[in-house]
Amino acid sequence: MMKICFMGTPQFGATILEKLLTKHEVVLVVTQPDKKVGRKQIIEFSPVKKVALEKGLEVFQPINIRKEEDYILSFDFDIIVTAAYGQIVGTRLLEYPRYKAINVHGSLLPKYRGGAPIQRAIMNGDTETGITIMYMAKKMDAGDMIAQKAIPILPEDNQDTMFIKLANLGAEMILPVLDDIEKGIVNPIKQDESKVTYAYNLTKEDEKIDFNKDATTIFNQIRGLSSEPGAYFTIDNNIYKVYSSEVSSLQGKPGTIVDVTKTSFTIACGKDSITFTEIKPQGKNLMKVRDYLNGKGRSIIVLNRRV
Repeated sequence: MMKICFMGTPQFGATILEKLLTKHEVVLVVTQPDKKVGRKQIIEFSPVKKVALEKGLEVFQPINIRKEEDYILSFDFDIIVTAAYGQIVGTRLLEYPRYKAINVHGSLLPKYRGGAPIQRAIMNGDTETGITIMYMAKKMDAGDMIAQKAIPILPEDNQDTMFIKLANLGAEMILPVLDDIEKGIVNPIKQDESKVTYAYNLTKEDEKIDFNKDATTIFNQIRGLSSEPGAYFTIDNNIYKVYSSEVSSLQGKPGTIVDVTKTSFTIACGKDSITFTEIKPQGKNLMKVRDYLNGKGRSIIVLNRRV
């Protein structure tokens, strides 16, 4: 049994943490500071913090881990395990434990180094992704690889489903990797620097739909951003968020509503078109297009209108 310092923040990390606790002792959990969310600015704990508190674990939430690492160094542990933590860890800390530090990363490295590998893989239309467990290095996601497994990205998958699938895959992989590290039988493989690509964190610009692009590209953008933060387009400067769509063969001038039914509407793209059956108008909850068209939307979602 190893003593572990675990670092993670979202549900992806929480799934890995729960698996670690089935066999090892987690002496410290490091996660991002609490966030204020919603109009009422309610303080929300990260999924990792919630698990840690449920299990009675010590939790540390540095604003800047590099400036506050001395507290972590006061603990005795054999290895650092990170999974979607969200801050860059300094070399002093990475070199501190006996077995160094490893990261559970949501891509098939060296493809998609960075903070949004799962979203970018879907948005780019990839049909495969996976988990890489590697040693951590000073350079982001550049360490030697210990284990790697691939899984398909299905057309019906989105960000949410792939986060769950990859978290479960990472949880399945982590204990055998730790066993091999403890036994001294790992054979790390260096990453091929000529094949490196980056998955930079999402920006507001990534969320905006450009209907000049082809419908399949937009379909992938929408599912890569679903359900957080969601893709959007505007009508009369009002934001409409969408989280699911279907590609249609209808043609028309890009950005024009080319079909309206009782339950859906379709907007032409650079090639083909995209159909929506659910929509989130600005300031409203997600609703069926049918319900929106029965109310205010009747005068907004109209044939031949430009968006």
